[in-house]
Amino acid sequence: MDRGMPGSTSRGRLTVAVRHQGPSAVVTCEGELDHHTADLLREPLERSVEEGYSRLVVDCSGLEFCDSTGLNVLLGARLKAEAAGGGVHLAGMGPVVARVFEITGAGAVFTVHDDLDAALAGLPGA
Repeated sequence: MDRGMPGSTSRGRLTVAVRHQGPSAVVTCEGELDHHTADLLREPLERSVEEGYSRLVVDCSGLEFCDSTGLNVLLGARLKAEAAGGGVHLAGMGPVVARVFEITGAGAVFTVHDDLDAALAGLPGA
């Protein structure tokens, strides 16, 4: 029975947390970002831009997997953030997630940082 314990079948479920730091929304994702979980990330990213946080910092250090649907969520957020005068910064991608960005070339359209501290250091007012 799945009780949400480490190593159980709940492994991979996506959790998303949002906090605000200066003019930035810091969105932390943990688990697997795919067609089943994409809305769990899409909604807080869109809400953050609607609330005036056009600088989105996505902490990817807890992501175990990202498929094309997850990539499209991030690309869509990038377009909305840029239209509002901001952008999307990705931080702490592990090798599995980074590979998706490398293969697709999507890494070229995002500002990618080694870790969250580096991403926040590069943002005005953060």
